[in-house]
Amino acid sequence: MIALLPPIDRDRRVALLLSGPAGLILLALFALPLGLLFAVSLQAPPGTPPGPSLAAYERLLTTPHHLGAVWNSVKLSLAVTVLTLLVGYPASFAIARAKGRWRSLMLGCLFLPLSASVIVKAFAWTILLRSSGIVNTVLLGLGIVDAPVRMIFTETALIVGAVNVFLPFMILPVYAVVAQLDPRLSEAAATLGANPAAGFLKVTLPVTMPGIVAGVALVSALSVSAYVVPTLLIGERYPTLASTIAKAYLLTREPAFGAAAGVVLLVIAVAIVVLSSRLAREGRA
Repeated sequence: MIALLPPIDRDRRVALLLSGPAGLILLALFALPLGLLFAVSLQAPPGTPPGPSLAAYERLLTTPHHLGAVWNSVKLSLAVTVLTLLVGYPASFAIARAKGRWRSLMLGCLFLPLSASVIVKAFAWTILLRSSGIVNTVLLGLGIVDAPVRMIFTETALIVGAVNVFLPFMILPVYAVVAQLDPRLSEAAATLGANPAAGFLKVTLPVTMPGIVAGVALVSALSVSAYVVPTLLIGERYPTLASTIAKAYLLTREPAFGAAAGVVLLVIAVAIVVLSSRLAREGRA
């Protein structure tokens, strides 16, 4: 029977047959739990008639405190993504242009922090930024300040710590593209009369755009759902969607509200990835 099928149909059948096990695994590990999460988010509040309800979403998106948590997550993601891009883009070129041992040393310095957990790195920043920490000790020793500066539990400390944690996820995708970039492209642009700025904007930037888009998607999706870094570096005074989910499940015992916050967080992360993929396609076009 298979031999009598047209070649295209036979190829499709073989592709479906080979991808079937992977599809079932993805369905069991991702689709079903997400479906259950969405179902839990539609549970009616206690004391109301049973049945699907949007009360949890209404509470999340209309209450000023919880709406502020949504905005804090988005704002943190935007700030961290922009700063990691500004730092990581030239760093990627520096690593790609380095030779021999220097490149190995830079890559080692880049991969080494990934071996430590986020909790360890966040605690390290609390030690660095506290009143008796290294940063204040250096500032006092140099006479720049007369008294310890309050750094920990501030939004600045949160952004600095988050940039440090998520910076490798921006550098690696950009570096993967830059390492394959022919350095003669900029020389060719200069030969054709383009100044350095025009050569960068019209040649280098478009060619490295896939790496930028991949790094932006990774950092944005990771930072918008960050829990450990905001909890340790700024605490309860800066609520986020991740901390709202944890509080709903662990403290207030409101699974429907926690699930609704999780669905909203998932929608934001997926929207970031979809938008990044669209930008990447437009860039390639």
